Amino acid sequence: MSVPSNLHYTKDHEWLLPEDANRTRVGITDFAQKALGDIVFVELPAVGSDVAAGDVIAEVESTKSVSEVYSPVSGKVVEVNEGLTAAPESINTDPYDKGWICVIESDAAIDPAEFLSPTDYSSITQN
Repeated sequence: MSVPSNLHYTKDHEWLLPEDANRTRVGITDFAQKALGDIVFVELPAVGSDVAAGDVIAEVESTKSVSEVYSPVSGKVVEVNEGLTAAPESINTDPYDKGWICVIESDAAIDPAEFLSPTDYSSITQN
């Protein structure tokens, strides 16, 4: 299982990549995509929608089940990965690059201390 050291993580298996103080790219982890199996559809959030931390921002459908993706931060969705519409399996093959879901812009700076470090995330997926 891949857990890149430059990302932050949630207990719900989302990853975050801060792009600057207020913008963060969001996706699901390698652990999550493996648990889901072959992903066949992704319902993306609407650009411009306001989200609160903990809100459902997307749904990922696989051959096994449907899973909700939760927003790790509050803010506005400013970009979505339209490539997932035609190739949802990108989450399976490259969850941390081509498989990102959206970018959220927050009103406040994102505090990495609010999220799991790669080491902490690895420890919860091992148990």
